[in-house]
Amino acid sequence: MTRKTVPIVVAAVTAFGLFGLAAPAQALPKPVKYKNCTALQKVYKHGVAKKGAKDKVKSGKPVTTFKVYTAAYNKNKALDRDKDGVACEKK
Repeated sequence: MTRKTVPIVVAAVTAFGLFGLAAPAQALPKPVKYKNCTALQKVYKHGVAKKGAKDKVKSGKPVTTFKVYTAAYNKNKALDRDKDGVACEKK
């Protein structure tokens, strides 16, 4: 290789490494309608919420460890008993 081509090759390899091999942030499962909260919590341990939702509690600390995934929440909106935007929340 000549001196002029080395920086070009290095730039190309770097760009490929940064963009070509990037893995998705975190693949989410396809939104599914679950029969009950027990079934939902096997996939979303602390519940699932729509974007911007906050757990509404009467005592103790609110749950903040739920998964924000609006499409999954919309499929399971009927499981959100207190209508706070978080379905099947659990500490």
